[in-house]
Amino acid sequence: MNIQLLCVGKNSENYLTEGEGVFLKRLLHYCKFEKKTIPDLKNKKNLPISEIKKKEGLLILKNISPSDFIVLLDEKGDVLSSMEFSVFIEKKIINSTRKVVFIIGGAYGFSENVYQRANKKIRLSSMTFSHQMIRLFFLEQLYRAFSIIKKEKYHNA
Repeated sequence: MNIQLLCVGKNSENYLTEGEGVFLKRLLHYCKFEKKTIPDLKNKKNLPISEIKKKEGLLILKNISPSDFIVLLDEKGDVLSSMEFSVFIEKKIINSTRKVVFIIGGAYGFSENVYQRANKKIRLSSMTFSHQMIRLFFLEQLYRAFSIIKKEKYHNA
């Protein structure tokens, strides 16, 4: 199974980028994984939020294909425990899902078009974190899910 993490905007914090690198490297033992970043919009300080979401949404939709299974990492999504998330990933493997794309939007979330295209929404926490921090948290949880599936010692439950 191919897994892609699609993010809006670059990560400007070195400590987060380093942490991402640790989990990106670990994930390659379990699946074909790609992280793709959509550049920030230019002059977005001059745009209303609705226009930012619309433009980012068009860029997101341009970077996915019709056959992709799309999961939005979104505050309106389902809350899953680490065990439940590992079951979700395992089902995608068993069902021979070709490609799952997890998407982290920009600071203002997703456009309506992106919500309509999504197959699933997952909320990583009830707390609010920057979209840059969510990248690291998600990669750790994805690694944890694979370690649970493989019955490795990383997850202590």
